Amino acid sequence: MFPLKDTIPSYTKPVLTISLIAANVIVFFYELSLDPRELMIFLYNYGFVPGRYTLEQLKEVAVFKSNPIIPVISSMFLHGGWTHLIGNMWSLWLFGDNVEDLMGKFNFLIFYICSGLVAMGMHFITNLHSTVPTIGASGAISGVMGAYFAFFPYSRIITLVFIFFFPMFVAIPAVIYLGLWFLSQIFNGTLSVVVGNFSGVAWWAHIGGFIFGMLAGSFFVKRRPRGYNRYIDV
Repeated sequence: MFPLKDTIPSYTKPVLTISLIAANVIVFFYELSLDPRELMIFLYNYGFVPGRYTLEQLKEVAVFKSNPIIPVISSMFLHGGWTHLIGNMWSLWLFGDNVEDLMGKFNFLIFYICSGLVAMGMHFITNLHSTVPTIGASGAISGVMGAYFAFFPYSRIITLVFIFFFPMFVAIPAVIYLGLWFLSQIFNGTLSVVVGNFSGVAWWAHIGGFIFGMLAGSFFVKRRPRGYNRYIDV
């Protein structure tokens, strides 16, 4: 399934959503400019490495030149490839504009960062001694998706699905689309605990971000643009 659009229009220009997408793209192009060794050092410095905070032997490793606080934020703007970047930015574009509409630009920025921090915290708790850099905006975007799930359960997500290799466009209620997505994260997250993280995906970061967005999103709401009452159920 691939989501194409939702059925709720934006009532204001999603300036912050666009800015976040632009920031992620700019950082990714910087990554592309690095040679393999430079990129490895960059990702270890600015990606979130749980073992950097829990393993004594890693705390003084020469590759870690950045302040240990910086990666908690900077890791949200790093990506491991075109597919990783495009998938995350598309989800942010699809769900972020309506959430930004409700929260306002400043509140949305704070909410986005808080979602990413909670997601990173959940990943840290479930991967205390990992020495692999965690990168990507998906934890913060999961928070946006959680808020969308709470605010717009009756929205429809126009989704491209293939049935026996034939493409079809299906309007799936947001509560079902995002609910199924969340359940898939729980399934894979549980599986990663039982058999090990075989996929390299920070499932629990997604889970933590989504729950935070779903439960805490309403605290960041600043305004309700005219016409939204018929879509919101909070």
